[in-house]
Amino acid sequence: MWAYIFRRVLATIPVMAIVALFVFSLLYLAPGDPAAVIAGDQASPDDVERIRASLGLDRPYLVRFGEWVFNILRGDLGTSIFTNLPVSHMIMQRVEPTLSLMVVTLVLSVTIAVPMGVVAAWKQGTHADRAVMAFAVLGFSVPVFVVGYVLAYVFALELDWLPVQGYTPLSQGLWPWFENLILPSIALGTVYIALIARITRATMLEVLSQDYIRTARAKGVGQRAILFLHALKNAAVPIVTVIGIGIALLIGGAVVTESVFAIPGLGRLTVDAILRRDYPVIQGVVLLFSFVYVLVNLVIDLLYTLFDPRIRY
Repeated sequence: MWAYIFRRVLATIPVMAIVALFVFSLLYLAPGDPAAVIAGDQASPDDVERIRASLGLDRPYLVRFGEWVFNILRGDLGTSIFTNLPVSHMIMQRVEPTLSLMVVTLVLSVTIAVPMGVVAAWKQGTHADRAVMAFAVLGFSVPVFVVGYVLAYVFALELDWLPVQGYTPLSQGLWPWFENLILPSIALGTVYIALIARITRATMLEVLSQDYIRTARAKGVGQRAILFLHALKNAAVPIVTVIGIGIALLIGGAVVTESVFAIPGLGRLTVDAILRRDYPVIQGVVLLFSFVYVLVNLVIDLLYTLFDPRIRY
C-alpha cells in the first residue's frame, strides 16, 4: 500500500511541472505584444519597455522560466502590475469566499446526488427514476449563470428570503456566512448534482444485477442494507471518480457564480485580472487552481484503496 501511495505522489511531480510550464507560457502565447496591450493605446514607448521589463519579456524564455519556478518554490508568485501588491497576498485575501463556496457546494451536491442516484436505480422505470433522469438532463442543459439569476430573482428579490449577493466571513457568525452561500451553492451545484446522480444510478444498476446481490436478497437481507452496505460500497469507485472529476466543474463554475452573486473570491479576481491583462495574477490563480485539481485527483486515487484493496497492488 505504501509503495502505491509513494508512486502516486511521485507521479504528480511531472504533472505539476507540465502545468507550471503551460501557465508560465500564457504570457508568451497571448496574441500580440502583452506589454503593449497592458500599456494601452496612449502609452509611450518608454512605458511599454518598462512593462516589458517588469514582465521579464526582455530576457530569454528559459532564464525567466527558471527564475519564476525558483520564486514559486519560495512562495513568491510575483507582483501585480496594477496594484503593486504581491500576488500571493491578493490570493490569500480571496481564498476564504471561494473555499467556502466550493466546500458547501461539494457537501450539498454529494449529500443530495448520491441518494438520488441510489433511489433512481432502486426504482428503475418508475416515476422516481424518470424524475431523477429529467433533473439530470435539465441540470446539464441550463447554464450556471441562468440558474443563478433565476434563484436570485425568485428567492432574493421576489420572496426576500435570502441575500441577493455578497459574502459574509465565517468569523461574523455561522448563519450569516451560510445564508450568503445558499443560493450560489445551489446554482453552482446543479450541474454537479446532475452528474453525480446520473453516474450513481448507472453504476448502481450494474451492481444490483450481480449474483451476490440476488443471493443477499434470497437470504432475506433488508433492502436498505442491500442498497447502502452492499451495492453502494461496491459502486463507490466510479462514484468517487466522478466526484473528483467534477471538481473541475466547481472551479470553472466558481468564476461565473462569483460574478453573478458578487462574491469577492478567486473567481472574481481571475475575471478582473483577465480584463486588465494582469498576467502575474492570472498565472498565480491558474497555477493555484491547477495544483488544487491535481491534489484532489491524488486524494481520489488514494481513496480507491479503501473501496477496492486490489488497487493497492
